[in-house]
Amino acid sequence: MLEGLMTLENLIALITLAGLEIVLGIDNIVFVVVVTNKLPEASRAMARRMGIGLAMFTRIALLLAISAIMGLTAPIFTLFEHVVSGRDIVLLAGGLFLLAKATHEIHDKLEESDPSDGNVRAQYSYTSAIIQILLLDIIFSLDSVITAVGMAQHIGVMVAAIVIAVFVMLLFAGPVSKFVSDHPTVQMLAFSFLLLVGIFLMAEGMHKHIDRGYIYFAMAFSLFVEFLNLRMKKRKATAEVS
Repeated sequence: MLEGLMTLENLIALITLAGLEIVLGIDNIVFVVVVTNKLPEASRAMARRMGIGLAMFTRIALLLAISAIMGLTAPIFTLFEHVVSGRDIVLLAGGLFLLAKATHEIHDKLEESDPSDGNVRAQYSYTSAIIQILLLDIIFSLDSVITAVGMAQHIGVMVAAIVIAVFVMLLFAGPVSKFVSDHPTVQMLAFSFLLLVGIFLMAEGMHKHIDRGYIYFAMAFSLFVEFLNLRMKKRKATAEVS
């Protein structure tokens, strides 16, 4: 059976699908960083690993239940001549959650929280962070799982691609988290990314397709401008010291 999987066609499908999963995982990494950065610093790495690791099993479970996932695309009811499916409802709910989450985080950053309630929030935030990561990963995974089924013929190839993508996420989540933590302006940028992704999910749920390339280009361009700002600030600080 293993020999049947080791074909050139499956290898190309694995590389292509793994690359796609990694690109689609950008949304996940941003969300994981935003959520876990609210935890005490000593708990962040463990929360990232646990959240992303459990998310991997969630994606594999979605693959194994692919008949149910594909069934989500079937129409449930019609609203104002708009056909609504289970997938639409999930994407709309996920988009609304991201909009609410990002808005709350931005408000929390702009309006200083009471330091006295920090310990109380920390006691509950670890479990909350894991649950939020798992729930959002299910929403982020819907389209990627459906795409995986269309690109690969063997379930083993799909699972291998997901495992590779998750390991890449684990590799980059730590450095990204540290960078975001060290730069408050980048934190606000991450929250803005979540707003953008939330709008994208809601548009998809209403059958208004937006090419993900536009989303990723906006993210990349914003990060590029922010890197230039950070570099300029660093040069100014160095010049003032000297």
